[in-house]
Amino acid sequence: MVIGWLHPGSREASGRGLPAFKERMTALGWKDGSSYVVVARWADTQVERLPALAEELKASHPSVIVAVLDVSAIAVAKAAPNVPVVQVQGRGPVDSGLAASLARPGGMVTGVINMITEVSGKYLELLIDAAPGLERVGFLTDDARPAWRVASMEQARRAAARYPVEVRFAEARTPAEIEPAMQRLAKESVQALVLLPSTWFTSERRRIVRGALARRWPVIAGPQSFVEEGALLAYSADSRANFRRAAEYVDRILKGAKPGDLPIEQSASFVLAVNLKTAKALGITLPQSILLQATRVIE
Repeated sequence: MVIGWLHPGSREASGRGLPAFKERMTALGWKDGSSYVVVARWADTQVERLPALAEELKASHPSVIVAVLDVSAIAVAKAAPNVPVVQVQGRGPVDSGLAASLARPGGMVTGVINMITEVSGKYLELLIDAAPGLERVGFLTDDARPAWRVASMEQARRAAARYPVEVRFAEARTPAEIEPAMQRLAKESVQALVLLPSTWFTSERRRIVRGALARRWPVIAGPQSFVEEGALLAYSADSRANFRRAAEYVDRILKGAKPGDLPIEQSASFVLAVNLKTAKALGITLPQSILLQATRVIE
C-alpha cells in the first residue's frame, strides 16, 4: 500500500514527524517497505508548490495521504478529492471547509489538529512570566496565510490587554525580509520577540534567533527546534504525539474505516522547552513557575 505524505516545510527542518509516524505504524503491525511505502513530498516552505506536489502524490495512487497543516490538506483535497486524508496539526478541516464538524467530519478529511492560533496568546503569557518587567514586545508574522495571521494577531492582542505591555508587529513574507522586519521592531524599542505561527519560520530559525539574540531579545516560538538554536522558550502541541496518533488514523482507514466517520481530535498534550544557557546569557533568572512547567530543559 502507498501512503502519501505532504508537508509544507523542509525535510531538514520538519522531518521529525515522519519517524514518529513510522514508529507507531510498526507498533500497529505495519512494516515499512513491505506492507506499506511512504511517498513523501516536501514544499521547502514554498506553499505555492503544494498543489503540484499534491498532484504528484495523486499519481502514486495512494490509499491515504497524511497532510501536515491545513494548507497541505486543502491542496490534497483539491487534487485528489476521492483519496482519504489524515491532517496533522493546524487549525483543522472544519475551518478550511473540508469537514462538517469535529465529531462528524462527513467527508474525506479527518485527523489530529492543534488549534495553533489559540496558543499565540499563550506565547506572550509565558514570555512575561519568564522575563517580568517587559514593557514592549515585538511579534514577527508571516503573511503566507492572511486569515491565519490575522487570527494569531488577534489572540496576541487579547493576551496583551491583560498585561501592562505594548505589542508591535512586523511582517516577513520571505527570508530576505527577516532582517528588515527586525530592524523595524528595533526602532520601536521592543525588548523581546514572539514568533507567530508560520509555514516557513522554522526553516529560518537560526537566522531569526541569532538576529534576536544579537539585540538581546529573549525569543519564544512554537517548535522546540527554536530552543535548540538559542530561543529562550518554545511552546507547542506535542508534535510527535500528534504524528503517532495520525498513524492510528491511517491504520483504521487502511483497515476499511471511512475518514468521515472518524472524529477529528485536538491535541491533548503540549510541550514547554526552555534554554537555560540563553537565560544566563541574557541575565534572566527563570522563575520556578516556568521551570516547573518545562517538559524539556537545555542546560
